[in-house]
Amino acid sequence: MNELLLIGSLLFCFGTVLLSYRLFGKSGLFAMTAFCTIAANIEVLILVHAFGMDQTLGNVLFAASFLITDILSENESKEDANRAANLGILITVLFLLLSQGWLLFTPAPDDTVMPHIQALFSGIPRLMISSLLVYAITQKLDVWLYHKWWSFTERKFGDSRRFLWLRNNGSRMISQLLNTVLFSLGAFLGTYGPSTLFSIIGSSYLIFFITALLDTPIVYLARRMKETQLAKQKEV
Repeated sequence: MNELLLIGSLLFCFGTVLLSYRLFGKSGLFAMTAFCTIAANIEVLILVHAFGMDQTLGNVLFAASFLITDILSENESKEDANRAANLGILITVLFLLLSQGWLLFTPAPDDTVMPHIQALFSGIPRLMISSLLVYAITQKLDVWLYHKWWSFTERKFGDSRRFLWLRNNGSRMISQLLNTVLFSLGAFLGTYGPSTLFSIIGSSYLIFFITALLDTPIVYLARRMKETQLAKQKEV
């Protein structure tokens, strides 16, 4: 079931990103950035066994957030991609402060929820601080690398449309490797044993690697959607 659920999660997240862009344009992608950021920071608390490996959930949602900045880089502007990254950073900070504020309340005698909230969110500061720092570094790096690859291929071949797959995957493979190592060490060092920690790093990067390959057709579809929309606007 875990394998099927992970595949379903990938299809859902990537499909929702594309649908949001189709319906609401870049505003939809900014909204999805907020959704992915909050959901991923909760989901990453869960450790599952799937495809023969121990892995944390949240990898697919984090991958979707990088897909969003790649679509914005390709179709809108570098500034919009950085704006989405900044939005994700802000949302993480706000969610961290709010969730820790919940723990300061004294529950009523008949309350049955607070113990579960405490169990869930008392361990979040380390995870979310690690996530915040790593997210800020790797998202900015991903956007920078995307446009560096783009400038290189355009200068080399004189065509801004070609090699989308290279700038998409070239930026993602590097940024996600850094993301996986830094986050896993920052969030889980001392929590899990070395074998489990290495398993988490290996499985997380494998997932990021595969999702980077799988999201390339989504970026192509998003570019086609944008071009079709612009063509219709010119006809009108």
